[in-house]
Amino acid sequence: MSQKIFSHLDSENNPSMVDVSEKAITKRTATARSIVVLNEEIMANFKEGDIQTKKGAVFQTAIIAGTMGAKKTSDLIPLCHPLGLDSCKFAIEVSGNEVIIDCTCSLTAKTGVEMEALTGASIAALTVYDMCKAFSHDIIIRETKLTKKTGGKSDFIRE
Repeated sequence: MSQKIFSHLDSENNPSMVDVSEKAITKRTATARSIVVLNEEIMANFKEGDIQTKKGAVFQTAIIAGTMGAKKTSDLIPLCHPLGLDSCKFAIEVSGNEVIIDCTCSLTAKTGVEMEALTGASIAALTVYDMCKAFSHDIIIRETKLTKKTGGKSDFIRE
């Protein structure tokens, strides 16, 4: 069994962008999830599929912000490749006091889009926080995780 190594270190242990020049171009997708837990005071404003605030519709704004974040991933995370996304889609579901944000990014390229999906979901969650904090700071961004990746060397699905 070969020993795993960190891919963002060169032979002298210096930070380095991964060389993808020899990789095959394939269709790649990734889905990430962030969960935001809101209190009852905030959830009392959930009507007709969104939370309405003085700043506007929370989920609609979160989708726009998350999309912008996904597109700027390489500006935020130093060793990420700049990618031209083919698609960035969001699904937002409310379950009790939880807002479940799924971000799915896809493209046809030599490298995957996991970081873009994770960034999109994270920025959308932070936007929910920002827009709801006037009601209460009792807001928890409970988790952000990769739930699915396809294309490239290996696929991944988290149950």
